[in-house]
Amino acid sequence: MRRLTQVNHITSQSTDVDFQVVGRSHKHESAEKQSTGEALFLDDYPTPKGCLHGAVVLSDVVKGSIDSIDLSEVEKSKGVVKVIGYNDIPGEKDIGPIFKGDPLLADGNIKFHKQPIVLILAKTHRQAWQAAQKASVKYTNSHAIVEFEQAKDKPHLLPQNQFGKKIARSELEASDVLIEQEMTVGGQEHFYLEGQISLAEQTEDGGIYLRTSSQHPTEIQTLVAEVLDIPFNQVTVDMRRMGGGFGGKESQAAQWACLASLGAKLTGKSVKIRLPRSVDMSVTGKRHPFHNHYQIAATKDGVIEKAVMEVNGLCGHSPDLSGAIVDRAMFHSDNAYYLGQSHIIGNRLQTDTVTHTAFRGFGGPQGMIAIEKAMQDLGIKTSIDPLDIRLINLYREGKNVTPYGMEVEQTDTIEAVIKQLEESSKYRKRREEIKRWNKSNMVLKKGLALTPVKFGISFTATHLNQAGALVHVYTDGSVQVSHGGIEMGQGLHTKVQQIVAQTLGIPMSLVLVTSTRTDKVPNTSPTAASSGADLNGMAAHNAAKAIKERLLEFAKENYSLDTNPEITNGKVTLGENEIDWTELVQKAYLARVSLSSSGFYKTPKIWFDMEKSCGRPFFYFSIGASCSEVTIDTLTGEMRIDRVDILHDVGNSLNPAIDIGQIEGAFIQGMGWLTTEELVWNKDGALLSNSPMNYKIPTIGDYPKEMNIALYDKANPEHSIYRSKAVGEPPFMHAISVWCAIYDAIASISEHKIIPKLQAPATGEQILNACAAQFDAIGYTRAEDSEEVEDVV
Repeated sequence: MRRLTQVNHITSQSTDVDFQVVGRSHKHESAEKQSTGEALFLDDYPTPKGCLHGAVVLSDVVKGSIDSIDLSEVEKSKGVVKVIGYNDIPGEKDIGPIFKGDPLLADGNIKFHKQPIVLILAKTHRQAWQAAQKASVKYTNSHAIVEFEQAKDKPHLLPQNQFGKKIARSELEASDVLIEQEMTVGGQEHFYLEGQISLAEQTEDGGIYLRTSSQHPTEIQTLVAEVLDIPFNQVTVDMRRMGGGFGGKESQAAQWACLASLGAKLTGKSVKIRLPRSVDMSVTGKRHPFHNHYQIAATKDGVIEKAVMEVNGLCGHSPDLSGAIVDRAMFHSDNAYYLGQSHIIGNRLQTDTVTHTAFRGFGGPQGMIAIEKAMQDLGIKTSIDPLDIRLINLYREGKNVTPYGMEVEQTDTIEAVIKQLEESSKYRKRREEIKRWNKSNMVLKKGLALTPVKFGISFTATHLNQAGALVHVYTDGSVQVSHGGIEMGQGLHTKVQQIVAQTLGIPMSLVLVTSTRTDKVPNTSPTAASSGADLNGMAAHNAAKAIKERLLEFAKENYSLDTNPEITNGKVTLGENEIDWTELVQKAYLARVSLSSSGFYKTPKIWFDMEKSCGRPFFYFSIGASCSEVTIDTLTGEMRIDRVDILHDVGNSLNPAIDIGQIEGAFIQGMGWLTTEELVWNKDGALLSNSPMNYKIPTIGDYPKEMNIALYDKANPEHSIYRSKAVGEPPFMHAISVWCAIYDAIASISEHKIIPKLQAPATGEQILNACAAQFDAIGYTRAEDSEEVEDVV
């Protein structure tokens, strides 16, 4: 019988702050509007009069050169107003965010299947996309490189990075146990509900006013200005909310914003571009597939002495953000473990596919899963429970320096979280029950795994760790806030609303967070790296704090107070008297006290020297653990998740309800990455999994039969906003426990004597093949005995 999901939480209030608004569960600021359909997403805005619609002609080949283009049928199509090509771009033609290599439209060379070649503008969306199908393009094809084996020996897209010094094979072999394994890790489609979309309007000054579904308005502003060859101040980007991003709109939204703006500039009309789902899936980047190789040398008791780890990111045709993504995979290839003498290598391989990009975790999950697989392998090689292998290798006093030279300060928290989850999930008892089950069931096998997460919080590009905010207090006491972060469903605006209300000492209902605009808060960083609340929340807090200090100073002087006044829940305490917040604001206005302030914040302590492999790339670590139990069918490869327990450290939670929602959603998305979401390219490099019909994200039917989520009760030791911790990306990696549980179930076939041949994602096909390999290895011939066939569902 299906059990109801249990979602529990523990809130921490272990600072000196009197939490009136922050630290409490409040519903998402747009929850009611989104439920009723009143919340406006970009496609809900009325199109301006005479608005044109854009579509693109897409390449039919994977790699090659364009010999000729015949657009005569396109130009004659109904509703077509203008056709724009590469040579029509007035300014910068390459929109690579860091390194060049991403032409706005094809420059004569084709770099990947479905690369945009020409922009079509028509009177309707349908007319534009129908006309684009009529282009006749002739190509000279070139051989395409798609797989790791093809790419590994070719010139790398970017230089190799390394942590630590090379370790000789003989040094590794000197240990009692040596494990050497390879692991392929698949990519992932973002599958945001709102696809890529932009609406550009020309302003009276010849500039552009742009609404776009983007995580990085400042980058959009910059690239649009460069493409159109106009000053940055003539481009305004406005973003109220997105229907999901997950990293897929950090750099990948730029092309469509630039094309819409280009169309508006060249026609003088408003231009809207909205990608159909199949086009969106074909032309935008994914999570990077990785191919990892590791050598782990350990004692017979499972203590790691030396480690050599190589992470190879398959980047696609251009660098995009691959430099930092592979770096983060390297940074997290240790996860929560002290690796002893270690050498970690990161390679960025070029393939002839769409360029891969940011995705929740930003390379961290691809690095972390390698060491977690190694822990499972080590358990098999030493005949020790994998949880005990993990526990004895955790960062600990005296062994708490990472391969990149950063000291791990919360070693006690890492161990405490795992121990608490071990007890609350009844890991030891269930482990014995599963052993008994597997001995008596040949077809259905169960697996159990408990894995930690230690995830670094900060952009590894140091300059991005800054944010601004603008706060206005109006004379009726209401407050308006604009900050540099993007609301994409994660509750960022709600948290900022709480922070400002808490800082000013007023009810949350008086605070309104408006859309993110580049003409209000300039030079913003992307909303990514789990830093949205950390950076923008602190910037908004600093702005509100400046206003509050002015008001309190005025109140003390105006009312001739001997003691300092206080503001709590909209009431101002003036010695033995009390007035309303609104009255104080009005009196301050009449006394010419400024009721507006900008705020700024930059993350302290962080620095890193890649050449010397030393520094502090992260402000702090987010910590957690998860325990997953699965059942697999060895005859069909089917899998179900029976139970998941998660304990996650969010410091002093800003909003427990939102944080629990983020943990749950991140876990399910990670579960999809590691079990059902399989990207498939054919041998020529064309993406085959380009629609919901052939790409399977998790559904409610895949949800664990039992799910328990708890928040760990401990304030962030670092001075973050109200001592909270980031929650966007770290819980994604709790899904690694599901993959490890599947591994554990497969290994039970050989009574945990043989390392399973399991890759990621662990699809039904992968599970079935890995089971077959285990049966073959133990010499078991499967009889067709109907009594042993059980229904996994």
